[in-house]
Amino acid sequence: MRRISLHNVRTRLTLWYVAVLAAVLVIYGGLTSAALLLQLRGQLDRLAVEDLETVEGFLSFRPGGGVFLRSDYHDHPYPSEMTQRLMEVWSTDGTLLFRNELLGGRTLGPPPRPEEGAGDYSQRSVKLADGTPVRLVSRRHAVDGRPTVIRIGFSEEPMRQRFHQVVIGLLAGLPLALGLAGFGGYFLAGRALSPIERMARRAHEINADQLSARLDVENPQDELGLLARAFNQTLSRLERSFDQLRRFTSDASHELRTPLTALRSVGEVGLRKQGRPAEHYREVIASMLEESSRLTRLVDSLLTISRADAGQIRLERAATPVLPFVREVGSFIEVLAEEKQQSLMMEGDETAVVFADRLILRQVLVNLLDNAIKYSHAGGRVSVRVLPAREAVSIEVRDSGPGIPPEHRDRVFDRFHRVDESRSREGGGAGLGLAIAKWGVEVHGGRLELECPTEGGCVFRVALLAGVSEQVLPPHS
Repeated sequence: MRRISLHNVRTRLTLWYVAVLAAVLVIYGGLTSAALLLQLRGQLDRLAVEDLETVEGFLSFRPGGGVFLRSDYHDHPYPSEMTQRLMEVWSTDGTLLFRNELLGGRTLGPPPRPEEGAGDYSQRSVKLADGTPVRLVSRRHAVDGRPTVIRIGFSEEPMRQRFHQVVIGLLAGLPLALGLAGFGGYFLAGRALSPIERMARRAHEINADQLSARLDVENPQDELGLLARAFNQTLSRLERSFDQLRRFTSDASHELRTPLTALRSVGEVGLRKQGRPAEHYREVIASMLEESSRLTRLVDSLLTISRADAGQIRLERAATPVLPFVREVGSFIEVLAEEKQQSLMMEGDETAVVFADRLILRQVLVNLLDNAIKYSHAGGRVSVRVLPAREAVSIEVRDSGPGIPPEHRDRVFDRFHRVDESRSREGGGAGLGLAIAKWGVEVHGGRLELECPTEGGCVFRVALLAGVSEQVLPPHS
């Protein structure tokens, strides 16, 4: 395994990518946290205003000059995340007329200023003598015809606890996101740099004497032209590789961001709704596990694609009877068809044999059958036929779905390409199944073709050379 070093270009590219992603996530998390804090503070202000409007109708003056709450007033219950009300009543000349028992010897602030509560509610955050943070709302009101200033306050501690829980949740998810991004970015950087490394090795093998000998010909200009064209072709291949890397990185980042955002949203909702029954939290955990499963499938597909591009997958070929193998795979995936009340038919030539890697061929068939079941309507039919075709074996997977529009047929095997974004997202697909299936067929020297009959549905045809030796099919004419 190649040693990871800071002087390695691949490592530096990965670190830059992770650093930029970390900065974006930190900015996003900071803005989200600030918006949540403002929302929680707004809820606290609305509760204090509503309470003040209720209380001011139950205040009266005693004969001795103090203010009291009339006996027909009853405290209404507060939400579980709120503490009880803190309350003071002042006269406009700075005399304290009332202070509730919950305040004790503490005060909500100095005597009111002339502008406090005049015309509209005054809202601000204060700290009591013991350091308790309080959100305070005050307003001027006439009690028995006398002007007063009523102050209502609620502790900010519960609000801050909820805010800290959300922030801790975001910080806990950050290392996971950066770890996945760094892991994927390291493999993608290696894939992008491999053509450059191969070109550098070739250049190193050709020494100056060999190059002079090649140029020492009757027409040196022709030889220089050949070298220039070869160099331009190499640059074109490098440019295509970098373009493909940028597209792949963008698509992979988008696909990884979706389940991570869903996990964070479900967790935030679960934290916000405290005091719910156990059934509610089971539903939250079930939703998070579903998104985690989708994220696992996506990472597995990305790893398969990365290993295939890097040439790290070695085939373990063996003689494989095709129809029994198809039936074995069909029995594994038949439960998906039963959920949609679909019929799954498998038939064909019992004698057909191919020389293939059973694990990769199994993945090809699973992806094609899963795709056919997913896009066939409920109660439809999915069929698999094994047919001899000259010196090859053909495996046809036919569905009863709506078919594929002509404008999408040339790109249906591209990575992350979806014919129907909403249906693919709902079914949990990432647009990699057909791309992996095509790679699995081509690595065996075969072909994967698409046919869309006029009567509807799609036929995906796998063509593999028959026999028990490693061979390659010629290109399809």
